[in-house]
Amino acid sequence: MSTAVMNAPVRFATQWRAGKDTIRLGAADQPTITIRVEVLPVWNAVRIETPDTETVEAVKQRVLDELQPKAAFHEDYVVKLDGWEILNERESLADAGVRNGMILLIMHRHRRPLR
Repeated sequence: MSTAVMNAPVRFATQWRAGKDTIRLGAADQPTITIRVEVLPVWNAVRIETPDTETVEAVKQRVLDELQPKAAFHEDYVVKLDGWEILNERESLADAGVRNGMILLIMHRHRRPLR
C-alpha cells in the first residue's frame, strides 16, 4: 500500500466516541493507518494508529489489555470487520481487508447475558 494512501485523512468514524488518547503500534517511522476498535458489550472504543502490516491478533491483544484488562483468555474473543469474523487473526490487517478509517469490533466468542 502506498504511503499516500496510508497517511490519508482519517475518517470521522475513527474520531466518534473514541478515547482521547490514540494507541500507537509499530515503529515510529512506519507509515500507518488509523482505525477504530470497539469492544462489546460495553461499547468502549479506542483509536489505533498502526502499520497495515500489523497482525489482527496484535491489535486485538493491545485493545483488550487497554479496555478489558480482566479478560483472562483473549482467544475467547473474536474480531469482526463489516459484521464478519476475521478467521485468521495471524494475518496482517491489510490481508484481512482493513483499510484506513475502518472499524473493528471485538466481542466475546459466545453470547453472554448482560447484567
